[in-house]
Amino acid sequence: MYNTLIVDKSEKGYLKVSLNRPEKRNAVNFLLMEELEIVLSNAASDDEVKVLLLTGEGSQAFCSGGDLSEFHDLYTEEEAFSMLSRMGEILYKLAIFPKPTIALLNGSAIGGGCEIATACDFRLARHGIKIGFVQGTLGITTGWGAASLLFEKLPVQNALKLLLDAEIHSSENAKEMGFIDEIVDLEDWEEFADGFLRHEPRVLMAYKKVLVKKWQDGGLKGRMEAEIRECAKLWATEAHHLAVSHFLNKKK
Repeated sequence: MYNTLIVDKSEKGYLKVSLNRPEKRNAVNFLLMEELEIVLSNAASDDEVKVLLLTGEGSQAFCSGGDLSEFHDLYTEEEAFSMLSRMGEILYKLAIFPKPTIALLNGSAIGGGCEIATACDFRLARHGIKIGFVQGTLGITTGWGAASLLFEKLPVQNALKLLLDAEIHSSENAKEMGFIDEIVDLEDWEEFADGFLRHEPRVLMAYKKVLVKKWQDGGLKGRMEAEIRECAKLWATEAHHLAVSHFLNKKK
């Protein structure tokens, strides 16, 4: 049914959505955006879904961020904003999803991959994987609005350090900083969600509704949009385009 996602609905009450571009380290492209929008919309209204699990196919990567080989043609601020704001809207929908969400980091989460994980309510990670908000090394900031989300979810100083350093961290170090909730063996992730799955969907949704209202009252969406606009400005700079060209040439 999908080209970039694998969707598995469990009788236990969770929907497992796997980013399925392992040959691209599960990088986000326009088709993945489109398909993720559809899945989130369908799952939000599905009474049989209690918990949404987001993970990646393969063992190398959860998500390596945006597919620069596809997005590199976006040159101007407005071209960049069109893509960034669309994915930012998806992340906002993921953040305010009416049921609990879990990011299961099966492999590295880099750049936009960290942004997707931040939008989920909980983050579980495999031992020894790499995690990093590395956007600064490409001359840009978080382009999908996740800095605003990160400041909601982590102690401010820890969130700021993760963003300013733009360094790669181990899953163990990321747990110490509060970004990762639990380090797990991939096959054991369900133990984390067992307590959730015992409850009726309306109970889970009632608690999530309280959290979502806090964010809505605090103007989260507007802050994410302003953050995305700032990234779009940086995207159009020569420093960013040179950094991306260098990155792509190094991969070749």
